[in-house]
Order: sequence, then structure tokens, then C-alpha cells
Amino acid sequence: MSGKQDVSFDPKEHQHLRYNPLRDSWVLVSAHRMKRPWAGQVERPPEEHIPRYDPNNPLCPGNKRANGKGNPDYDSTFVFENDFPALQPDAPDTGSDQDPLFQSKAARGVCKVMCFHPWSDITLPLMKKEEVVKVIDKWAELVEELGTIYPWVQIFENKGAMMGCSNPHPHCQVWASNFLPNEPALSDRCQRAYYQKHGEPMLLQYAKREAEKKERVVVESSDWLAVVPYWATWPYQTLLLPRRHVLRISDLTTEEREGLAAIMKRLLTKYDNLFEVSFPYSMGWHGAPTGPYLKEDNSHWQLHAHYYPPLLRSATVKKFMVGYEMLAQEQRDLTPEQVIHLCTCVHTEQRT
Repeated sequence: MSGKQDVSFDPKEHQHLRYNPLRDSWVLVSAHRMKRPWAGQVERPPEEHIPRYDPNNPLCPGNKRANGKGNPDYDSTFVFENDFPALQPDAPDTGSDQDPLFQSKAARGVCKVMCFHPWSDITLPLMKKEEVVKVIDKWAELVEELGTIYPWVQIFENKGAMMGCSNPHPHCQVWASNFLPNEPALSDRCQRAYYQKHGEPMLLQYAKREAEKKERVVVESSDWLAVVPYWATWPYQTLLLPRRHVLRISDLTTEEREGLAAIMKRLLTKYDNLFEVSFPYSMGWHGAPTGPYLKEDNSHWQLHAHYYPPLLRSATVKKFMVGYEMLAQEQRDLTPEQVIHLCTCVHTEQRT
């Protein structure tokens, strides 16, 4: 049955669906649910008193890791092979005689850990701009190096214990694989289909439209734009985009890398100031595939970063992806536009 036609639609009051063109899927938005009282799980606040150096932290300079190897006394970024990698380069083939219901393929690759800074009590928004530029330069170097061999190089950071980060030290991981993982493969198909139909990269057009509308922009600069995407699933999810057509992070100019460092600091500082806590999140970069794809036309791709914070109502109340989200489709309570309204009063000065 159709709803009453004499009521004007209000996205803050009426549930509705929003389309995610990057995943060819729909998100259920139910903003009115934010009025309900919360009696669910409350998380412990993040640890605020982290020592600058901990002799038991395997990521600190000079310390030994679980495999007995010692870290150098590094004073900038530091990259090493993951001691417990999910991917290794020498996995055997699974065989060609496969049942269609029980298929498997060989998974090969490498997993690296990258420390951003020698201090454990610092995070990206608290680092100096030139230090963040060094992180970006190292990201670009790893994508270029591993991308000569592997089709996909995934840079990702899990920040905070709430996101499963086991070591309170500023770091990320870089996994390179001989296959295109599910999410980038889906994104590749969707961006390619949009490009073939409209003749312009989807996310380049999207950034232009968001910059014009100013309805969901969190922070922006002459080279970069960070928005709460129209189709966001997580309450404070953001999408970071270059304004120029860029395929991979290694393609960024020196000026764009400096601009990226600046806007990352602004965005992440806003996150921290929202609930006055070191904001947890999972983030990662998506760019055009590498390896054999380097010889192909990837004009449909646009470099972008996803930030997925779990928090919902406060520093101790997070969103759960359970029930309907697992069995039916993604759902959110707060509209992206309401998030922007909340963020307008959040400053970009660093927490001390």
C-alpha cells in the first residue's frame, strides 16, 4: 500500500532509501529512530594516557617483536613485514578440478606494517604537517613498489581498540594480493559502468556536485574535498576525494600531497573534537588496480579514501551492524545532512 500523499516528505522524519552508486546497493535511512532512548551496550572510553614509549609495545623504536626481530631506532616512518601475515607469496595452487559449489583459488601476497611516527602517544591529526607528508610519500612508494607485481595494494588503518587495534601506536597496514578483493572489484564494475554511460569518472562528477551543493561537505581545499557521502552507512562516515582526476595515490603531485596532509589533519581533528576523544575508525585508500591492470585503460577510476568510524551517539555508544543490516540491507538512523549540521560547530583546532 502507498503512504499518504498529502504529507510532504521530510528526510529527517520519514524513512527512505538512498542509492550507493559505488556498490550498486541501497541504504535504508530512518532518522526518526534517533529519538528512541538508548539502553544498549556502552563501550569503555578510549585510553587517553598512553606513554610516549612503552618497552613492551612491539611497535616502539628499539623494541623486539614477537618473532624476536628488533626494530631500529627509527625517527620517522618505519615499514616491516607483518610477523603474522594473512597473505604469503608462496602459497601453492589449489588445483583445477573444482566442484562449482566448492571452489577455491590460490591466494598470494605480502602484508606489511607501517609505523607513522616513533611516539606511541601521537596520532595523525597531532603530527606535524611535514610528518604527515612523509606518511603519504611512503604510501605512494609502497603502492608503486608492490603494484609492479600485485593487482591490488590495500592501505588501511584501524585506529583505536574499538576497531580491533591491538597496539596503541600510530600505524597502518598494507596488504598486496594477487587477486582483486570483493570491495574494489565491485567498485571497479560500478565506476566502469558509470563512465561508459556518462563519459566522466563517477567520483570526479560526484565531487563537483557535492562542492556545488555544500550540503554534506565536512572540510575542503583547492585540491581536496571531504564529505559525508549521500549514501553513507556509518553515522560519521566520510569520503575523501581529490578535485583533479587522479588514478592512484602515487600519481599525486608534491603540492597535492601537501594539501592532502593538511586536509587529513583538519578532518581527523574534527573527528577528535566531535566527542572530545581520540576518534576510532577504519580507513583505507582505493585507487585504480595495479599489476596487470597498469597496461589497461583505468580512466573510470578516481582515487579516494573511505573513513568508517563506529561511534553513533557519544564516545561510548557505537553503531552495530547486526540483524537487519546483516540479513537484509544497510541501515542508518542519522541522515548525512544532520551529521553536517552537528559538525558545523566542531572546530579544527587540535586537542591537547
